[in-house]
Amino acid sequence: MSQKIAPFESLRFVLVETSHPGNVGSVARAMKTMGFSQLYLVNPRFPDVLSHPEAIALSSGAQDILDNARIVNSLQEALQDCELAGAVSARLREFSPPILEPREFAQRLLQLATVAGNGFAALVLGNERTGLHNDMVEQCNFLVNIPANPEYSSLNLAQAVQVLAYVCRYEAVGQQISPTNIGFQGSYANLEEINAMFHHLEQGLIAIRFIDPDCPRKLMSRLKRLFARTQLETEEVNILRGIAKKMLDK
Repeated sequence: MSQKIAPFESLRFVLVETSHPGNVGSVARAMKTMGFSQLYLVNPRFPDVLSHPEAIALSSGAQDILDNARIVNSLQEALQDCELAGAVSARLREFSPPILEPREFAQRLLQLATVAGNGFAALVLGNERTGLHNDMVEQCNFLVNIPANPEYSSLNLAQAVQVLAYVCRYEAVGQQISPTNIGFQGSYANLEEINAMFHHLEQGLIAIRFIDPDCPRKLMSRLKRLFARTQLETEEVNILRGIAKKMLDK
């Protein structure tokens, strides 16, 4: 890469419980061709997947991506410090986060990198056979859906990563967004802060008997969906936690 562009440094691709070493190598190749380098693996089937002969062979020269990849024990660990996370899925869910097409996600990524400067983002892809569990999807801000042929929308991991990485590269290189100085802009809250706020808010709603802990229904999922439509700032998260504290004080 001839020049440093923030989105290339800030976006990580997260593979959850990947079964086949060859897919990891192919993903590394897809990432490198588009200028991305941050690869995270959550509980891969083979602990030595990064040095597996099949992964190395299919990386086809992207050995450095494998050498620098990180293996972690949970999705929460992979998303640490991230302010933007997209769960990639062809399967739409009734209570999913707001849905974005790849280009919309790329535009948000570029805005994050341009305005925040040092914000991290992630695209999360699930197991080859089962995809992402609902609880993993809910840990992300958005569900990213590639608008493929509705009669046959099956993309393998590397194909999906190639599409997403290309769109993010196109938006970053071809359509730089200039930061705006109009109005106040605080720092974006990261996912750890947001999830802690939701836990605090849930305890407050239980305290005022708005939520029955024995039968919570889908209220918290709906609230997560509501707030995910906005890009919460740290100060806004603190305000909501202050409201939750007052609920608990009562």
